[in-house]
Amino acid sequence: MYFYVKAIHIIFVVTWFAGLFYLPRLLVYLAEAQQKNEPEKNILTAQLLLMTKRLWYGITWPSAILTLIFGGWMWYLYPATPSWLIIKLILVVLLYAYHGSLQAIVSKHAKGLFPYTGQQMRIWNEVPTLLLVSVVMLVVVKENMSLVWGLVGLLALIVLLMSAIKIYKNIRQKK
Repeated sequence: MYFYVKAIHIIFVVTWFAGLFYLPRLLVYLAEAQQKNEPEKNILTAQLLLMTKRLWYGITWPSAILTLIFGGWMWYLYPATPSWLIIKLILVVLLYAYHGSLQAIVSKHAKGLFPYTGQQMRIWNEVPTLLLVSVVMLVVVKENMSLVWGLVGLLALIVLLMSAIKIYKNIRQKK
């Protein structure tokens, strides 16, 4: 039973992350659409809000809930709670907090409020990448993972992602 539950859990983790990766991209486009002139601004905003709503409530939320259900079931079936799993669960709590932050942004957008720039949303878009890398490394490497090298690797990934965002911003500004 454990492996069937684990497989279903992984399937919903993948679909949840698809939403967590794509939704902030839509939020980037929504922020940038607010800088356009009419009627382009209204047309883009309406279409992007519709896409956001369908992705968020049709895929991302259901996947987050089913990930939690099957993850909890898998944890129940697991014979013990080793230290790597406790760290993973802390990261999962952070992931759900990130999910909640996206819900707050989606709710503001539904009210016609667009408080963040495209650049700010690009940076926020990288949070699930960092959490995904951290969780996958923990799940695969488990107790063999060095805390120091894990943190060094995570820091290097952060520097790489922030550098890529800065380079992309510079390229866009030259156009």
